[in-house]
This record gives sequence, structure tokens and C-alpha cells, in this order.
Amino acid sequence: MAKNTILRGQNRYMIEIKPQILEKEGRKEFVVLTYEDFLKLQEVLEDYEDLQMLREAKEAEKDAPTISHEELKANLGL
Repeated sequence: MAKNTILRGQNRYMIEIKPQILEKEGRKEFVVLTYEDFLKLQEVLEDYEDLQMLREAKEAEKDAPTISHEELKANLGL
């Protein structure tokens, strides 16, 4: 079984998966994962999707008007 590592969160920690490659007529055809490895990959993909959505939202709002924390407190009477 091959051993692969997937980096997560700007290389802060890693997950390890152990895919099994199945061949058909000498060509790599399928990958078999344990259910645990599948869940790890699913979580990595969800994290990536969340990161992409965050980046898109930040880009869309980059020119939006803002106020400082002090202005907010003053507006709220704090």
C-alpha cells in the first residue's frame, strides 16, 4: 500500500492517507481508500472549499466602506 501525505492549513499539520491502486490491463484504473482516509480527504476538500469562499467574499468586500472599532463603539454609545 502506498503512503501519501496531504498538507493542511498552510502546512501547519498533515494528514496521512494510504491509497491502494488497482490496475486493469496494466494501467492504473481505481483507487481504494479506507473509510477513515475517505473522511480525512472529505474534510480537506471541505476546508479548501471554505477557504475559497472566504477569499471570494474578502475580494468582493475589499472596497466596501468600513468604520474603526472606536467609531463603532461610539455609534453604539459604548
